Amino acid sequence: MNQKKEKDTSFLRYKNHKIFMFILILVLILGVFLRFVNIDKKAYWDDEAFTSLRVSGYKEYELVEQVASVNKVSVGELSQYQNLNPQKNLIDTIQSLASEDPQHPPLYYIITWFWVHLFGSSIASFRIVSALISLIALPGIYWLCWELFASPLTASIAAVFIAISPFHVLYAQEAREYSLWTVMILLSSASLLYANRLNTKSSWGIYTAVVTFSLYTFPSSIIVTLAQGVYLAIRNSFRPTQQLLAYVLASVTAFLAFTPWLMVIMTNLSHINKTVGGQGNMSRIALVKTWAFNISRIFIDSNNEREVINFGFENSFTFLIQILLVCLLVFLSAYSIYFLCRHSSRESWLLIITLISVTSLPIMLKDLVEGGTRSIILRYLTPAYLGIQISIAHLISEGLICKKNWQKLGKIFICVLLSGSIVSCLVSAQATSWWTKSHSDINIAAAKLINQSHHPLIVSDGSMGMILGLSHELNPQVQLQLKPYCHTCIVTPSAVSQKRLFPVPDGFDVFLFDPSAKLIQEVKAYPSYKIDLVGVDIWRLQIKK
Repeated sequence: MNQKKEKDTSFLRYKNHKIFMFILILVLILGVFLRFVNIDKKAYWDDEAFTSLRVSGYKEYELVEQVASVNKVSVGELSQYQNLNPQKNLIDTIQSLASEDPQHPPLYYIITWFWVHLFGSSIASFRIVSALISLIALPGIYWLCWELFASPLTASIAAVFIAISPFHVLYAQEAREYSLWTVMILLSSASLLYANRLNTKSSWGIYTAVVTFSLYTFPSSIIVTLAQGVYLAIRNSFRPTQQLLAYVLASVTAFLAFTPWLMVIMTNLSHINKTVGGQGNMSRIALVKTWAFNISRIFIDSNNEREVINFGFENSFTFLIQILLVCLLVFLSAYSIYFLCRHSSRESWLLIITLISVTSLPIMLKDLVEGGTRSIILRYLTPAYLGIQISIAHLISEGLICKKNWQKLGKIFICVLLSGSIVSCLVSAQATSWWTKSHSDINIAAAKLINQSHHPLIVSDGSMGMILGLSHELNPQVQLQLKPYCHTCIVTPSAVSQKRLFPVPDGFDVFLFDPSAKLIQEVKAYPSYKIDLVGVDIWRLQIKK
């Protein structure tokens, strides 16, 4: 540790270090700013619409039952399920999650409930909660890097990486709990090292509290806590030291505090398995390719189509550049981990390795064996991506405090990474949809077409989440005739099975949105109806004269 401080001091004697630190501060400020710029510009997608539904205190069941039991409902009437209702309270929000969405513990939704009661339930208001929370990750990763390396340089670079990373900026503008989970991963890891170093009751009390909050943020925190236990056990050579026993007591206490919600999860486990993401199938080659692209996206992501960089045109040359860039970033990530293990203390690299491996390898191996896709959803591998960012920050800081040739290389690396991240964030800040918001591009295109119609009527038996997401883009007077699919309902409301969508009333410009194959066949069975595909998941229905 003293050697590390001595190296940092040598960097401070470097003649341009003040300019370098000034640039880091500017990039840090830019990263903070980009979390809030155009925060309501991107379309409000399915998952965010469910956040509004839960915070408003409604269950999807009662919404589906209501819209299926009436002939038509307007967008204005549907908006009550996306805004605060004086008849609903915080208990209703918690009950909505517990009964239909138990894989989402209530801490983030409780915070958001208080926020929107103070500042309203607009799209910007919902998303600002996540943006503000994400700012805590900056001191959080600084603290963690200080505990790991006692290096202000490494800690500063890591904080800047988090600030300007397109991955973290995108999720900071998402009305979901993932930015809060990032904060909890960093704070729980840092507080573990802090408690292990001081070994006092108060320090272990801090760790216990952070782990408890972490568990009430996202269930995968269980794996993060396990990874921290593996780290501590290996560090102590599996001997029952005071620190290891204190960790066991702290984690058991946190899990006991989480028991009420854990029971809710266990009771609804089969329901969760049906509704949780990542249940598709993918070939092993495509899976590995996506892993590689996802690693690169934590630094460079300027293409909404998941291809890392948008050149404005596609040919074999641009495709080759993208592949080379992804390979370089994957190599840099792998080499930084190797360098970390070779050139830092065992206590430092061991936490990063366990954080990456314990939280990501089980998911990745399961997908490889079973052909699942859960491991391609970036937010599920957040602990691993944080570990990679810290290891690259360590690699660059070591380069900057070594000989001149290594200093030049370190400056090249950080310039490329920060430039790519800045460009990526600036590009995505101007976009109205992005790959993180599924179906949002479909919703925007459909809403533009529908809003231009004189007297539109939307007919759909699609997902209630997609319909709610679309409703935020529609004019309030647009009418909807719905027999929606209930994504999180344990049982389907009887009103759904009883409702018939056809024939449609006269006098409307009729659109089919997100129709099932069954609904398409039902329309075609009417000889007087003709349907034309006018966009992705949007059809125009015409009555033959």
